[in-house]
Amino acid sequence: MKTKSERREWRKLRIRKKVQGSAERPRLSVFRSTVHIYAQVIDDDTHQTLFATSSLSKDVNKEGSKSDVAKKIGTLVAEACKQRNISKVVFDRNGFVYHGRIKALAEGAREAGLEF
Repeated sequence: MKTKSERREWRKLRIRKKVQGSAERPRLSVFRSTVHIYAQVIDDDTHQTLFATSSLSKDVNKEGSKSDVAKKIGTLVAEACKQRNISKVVFDRNGFVYHGRIKALAEGAREAGLEF
């Protein structure tokens, strides 16, 4: 029997075979720990991180639940992408199940105008 983290790693590898970011459509990668959530926009062609933010950032108001904070992170990512003339991204959930904080971050980014 595999541990929970081993199963997530297998899901992550399976997803990364299919998900590839580019200059026109970079990859929005999300990582979730027990306390914080991290998001970064990556151009896989040049292997550069275009923008990164997390719940540790000073720009984020940490009031409310962890899902509320994740939604704020999603809106921050979308606003940063708009400033860089990026309207479409590829969403990389990094092996995490699409619910809870991952879903809240994605919905926050979509509401702020990011397409994926």
